[in-house]
Amino acid sequence: MAVKLHRCGHIWIKMSGHPCWRVQKALDAQGIAYEVVKGPWPGRKGRTAVVEGTGQSNYPAIQFEDGSWYREQSKDMAQTIREGRLLEKQAGASA
Repeated sequence: MAVKLHRCGHIWIKMSGHPCWRVQKALDAQGIAYEVVKGPWPGRKGRTAVVEGTGQSNYPAIQFEDGSWYREQSKDMAQTIREGRLLEKQAGASA
């Protein structure tokens, strides 16, 4: 599975409490292949893809190969990933 992680452009931020890093770290820990899509930060202008995909302008967000999106609070996203339930969030996935 390869997903796109839409996150702020500050990849160097590796603070455990930073939302984007929290989700990226969970993907790494689970060995999930992903592509980082660096978006504009600060400010929310220019986050067109994220807004169109999730209805929100917040980072982080995950885009699946089928084009569907997943976005929650980062702590919830990280927990879902750590529990091995990321694919359940993909549109059309059966529980």
